[in-house]
Amino acid sequence: MKPYVLGIDIGGTNTVFGLVDTRGKVIASSSIKTAKHSKFADYLDELYTEASRLIEIADAVDKVHGIGIGAPNANYYTGSIEDGVNLPWPSPIPLAQLVSEKFGIPTAVTNDANAAALGEMTYGAARGMRDFIMITLGTGVGSGIVINGQVVYGHDGFAGELGHVIVKRNNGRLCGCGRTGCLEAYCSATGVARSAREFLEIRTEPSLLRNLPVDQITSKDVYDAAMQGDQLAKDVFTYTGTILGEALADMMVFSSPQAFILFGGLAKSGELLMKPLREAMDKNMMNVFKGKAKVLLSELKEADAAVLGASALGWEAKPSPAQAAVAAAVTSAAE
Repeated sequence: MKPYVLGIDIGGTNTVFGLVDTRGKVIASSSIKTAKHSKFADYLDELYTEASRLIEIADAVDKVHGIGIGAPNANYYTGSIEDGVNLPWPSPIPLAQLVSEKFGIPTAVTNDANAAALGEMTYGAARGMRDFIMITLGTGVGSGIVINGQVVYGHDGFAGELGHVIVKRNNGRLCGCGRTGCLEAYCSATGVARSAREFLEIRTEPSLLRNLPVDQITSKDVYDAAMQGDQLAKDVFTYTGTILGEALADMMVFSSPQAFILFGGLAKSGELLMKPLREAMDKNMMNVFKGKAKVLLSELKEADAAVLGASALGWEAKPSPAQAAVAAAVTSAAE
């Protein structure tokens, strides 16, 4: 087998890509601006140029086994981006087909949270696990569910959107998906900022956060204030961790995972988040499941995580029928 894969993570702002070896080491990486081109064909041209340059510099020409891509709303079954609301191009985009044809390398795609789960299982904290749930706590809340060593995709490729489980059935916050009360609206970085603004409005005590323009408060601002002992900011994290812990207890009954693995900026909040999370999870856990699942933090380096997650899928990539036919013809001619 060829010794490298190319991992590509397509985000709304940046596309990060890197060459990864069989040990999970990122040999080289780079990035381009996702929204720079209004036409996908122009974006793909730049991606091909920059990634090819990376491959050539690393002396990996003809040594790339496959390409793995993580992208918002990417469907593993169809290889397409469907309803990519944070991307500048019309959907659907037959991503796997177009990238495979451009590079001449087998390509597989999935959504970014499933890619993170694959990366964790291949290179990180879930090595050796066959049942776990990956929760990504970023601008939104994503998830990747692994059962018996396989990512759960469902019949249509979109299973596992646990960030859109409703945790506030009545009078919940409006979520970006159009529904109200979703986990993402409370336990994402955006949700933490929203909670802070609500707390500032309904509570009267002094807070360091009152020194900031209320509409510009970020989750990092809340974290920094909490670390300085600000009670209101600490209460925001208690509120967030409690909701997330309750949600994990509910998720436990679905697939009985060995572990929940948390990834993303919010997961770095330490005991501010983890203490109320563990307490709420234990308090709400069905007795038969108590003490059976760990809550772990990702072991992937943040700078490499997106590329590693996508690259893990690259080892699974299979040639398209056209590529397989060409390979067979070349082999036949050689014989």
